Amino acid sequence: MSSLTTSPKRRSDLTIGRIGLYAFLISAALFFLLPLFVMLLTSVKPMEEIRNGNLLAFPNVFTLQPWVKAWTQACTGLKCEGIQVGFWNSWFILIPSVILSIAAGALNGYALSFWKIRGAEILFAILMLGAFVPYQVYIFPLVQITSKLGLFNTLPGIVVVHTIFGLPVMTLLFRNFYVSVPRDLFSAARVDGCGFLRIFWSVMLPMSTPIIVVAAILQTTGIWNDFILGLVFAGRENWPMTVQLNNVINSTQGEREYNVQMAATILTALVPMLVYFLSGRYFVRGIAAGAVKG
Repeated sequence: MSSLTTSPKRRSDLTIGRIGLYAFLISAALFFLLPLFVMLLTSVKPMEEIRNGNLLAFPNVFTLQPWVKAWTQACTGLKCEGIQVGFWNSWFILIPSVILSIAAGALNGYALSFWKIRGAEILFAILMLGAFVPYQVYIFPLVQITSKLGLFNTLPGIVVVHTIFGLPVMTLLFRNFYVSVPRDLFSAARVDGCGFLRIFWSVMLPMSTPIIVVAAILQTTGIWNDFILGLVFAGRENWPMTVQLNNVINSTQGEREYNVQMAATILTALVPMLVYFLSGRYFVRGIAAGAVKG
């Protein structure tokens, strides 16, 4: 007598909740990607096609001339040298600002986590309060201070300003990360005779790679996308790419070349987009490794 075996009924993976989730994700993706799609199409069309008004139509004549002109010939003020000048200025501002702000934030976070001093919590609270005050409140005092120090309208001046403004958030990130580090490591290093800087350099920094990646991503995108601080403190010769992009788009002289403007916009946004696309997984790992602990 043969026995009949019945297999359990397989549940469908396509539930109402999953359908709703996919619909939301697709809608969100379209919301953010559609403007980029339109910008890309516009940047490779000649102006004759753009005047026809069909934004979503693919170009009949594909051209990269707007990209070349945006990079080498677009007028960003009195000069028409393209936004390549602002691109290199942004790098000259970005690299030292990121390095200095991360180094200072890591050192502050380490000191506040392991070297307890009287009033440390009050100092930390005051430092955090500075992160929530709008930039505009600080601009006039900083203009006065940098002018007296001879740093106003200079490259070192804008680097110092970005380092100062990045210090609260960087300190918070590293402090919360170091709080999750076992104190036994610190105690063992102290027993071995290591001092303040030796422990920081030999013990803390080697294990700080995840949070350094998080800090670098945050600072890179924030400093590269900055407009107001670069406009006020950098000086005309050191204006970053965002300031020069504003000059290209808001220029009232001659014909408005929308294809050149779209190409310049994409070129300006290229670095932050690449940072997120290439480092997104490391950002999530860094956050999970302790960026929000404490």
